Amino acid sequence: MVTLSEDQRKKFIIEHTVIASPSLVPEIKLHLATEVTPLWQAKATLLEASNIDPPYWAFAWPGGQALARYILDYPETVRKKSVFDFGAGSGLSAIAAALAGAAVSTGNDLDVLAGTAMAMNAVLNNAAIIIDQQNHLNQTPEADIIVAGDMCYERGIAEMILHWLRRLARTHDVLLADPGRKYAPIDGLKELSQYDVPTSLDLEDRLLRPTTVWQLLA
Repeated sequence: MVTLSEDQRKKFIIEHTVIASPSLVPEIKLHLATEVTPLWQAKATLLEASNIDPPYWAFAWPGGQALARYILDYPETVRKKSVFDFGAGSGLSAIAAALAGAAVSTGNDLDVLAGTAMAMNAVLNNAAIIIDQQNHLNQTPEADIIVAGDMCYERGIAEMILHWLRRLARTHDVLLADPGRKYAPIDGLKELSQYDVPTSLDLEDRLLRPTTVWQLLA
């Protein structure tokens, strides 16, 4: 298995993305893919030998956009607190938390390319975030608030993550943003806000996805 160097990862990101703002969060700039197919093909040809995950980090998914919007709309939620963005991808929510005044903002993702993208995106926004690439399932992150966006698209993963987040909700504030994915929870939730997130038909089955930010209850 070939391992890409940091310089190779940065080069790949620069060559396959543009700097743009998510529709719902114009205050933040990210390295984003403009089309799904070319990036997925590039991943298949260039990155497959490196055993790197599909480039989910290159898209501003509805859950992440809604979380970031909520954090920026209600900065008191995170101000002077420590925030842990689980499955952070591009780092959108972690960056929003840093800009909203979080004492510490951590973006967590196992994908090594996502880690590089998060670092590059943080620089774009002059945001100080910690990049964490450890597996924290069944552990307790050192944070006051756990946020997770768009994590309920696959049954097995969703059940595992939700079980972990429910346990964390006993002692932490846990925010979950979901655009109506099939395996999202239907109870034990307190609605905080809802946003209509503009989306692409390349990624979703409609041009607008109502996305709810919930507080997850234990």
